[in-house]
Amino acid sequence: MIFLQGAARKEGPAGVCLDLAQRGVIELCVSLEILGEVAGVLSRPSIRHRFPSLNDAVVAAFLAEIRHRAKFFKEVPRSMELARDPKDEAYLNLARHARVDYLVTRDADLLDLASSPGLGFEFVDPVDFLTQLRREM
Repeated sequence: MIFLQGAARKEGPAGVCLDLAQRGVIELCVSLEILGEVAGVLSRPSIRHRFPSLNDAVVAAFLAEIRHRAKFFKEVPRSMELARDPKDEAYLNLARHARVDYLVTRDADLLDLASSPGLGFEFVDPVDFLTQLRREM
């Protein structure tokens, strides 16, 4: 999960992507459903054990910053289904609804859709996204 990686390791590719969004270089889109999932993941005891720096205050500040800086969608229509992993549908539906250029992910199920025609956006991992962004700038 990009948000977990970004919160836990700000210097990594996912962290750099989130930093670019926080600085307004790129636009990050989130939905109520996705923020709920991120909050749940960042609050799991197994995650907190693995990343001790993710305490309640750090997670609350991280989520507040995302909510403040991102383009927020309270409701997103369900236009796509993903039988392989229904939890990923929120990301697909948000990407389509927000008309994004890229869906940045490390999720294998989502990256497998990269060759699907007609979605209107590219699936890229954080490293590829940063590489493409450097080329465009």
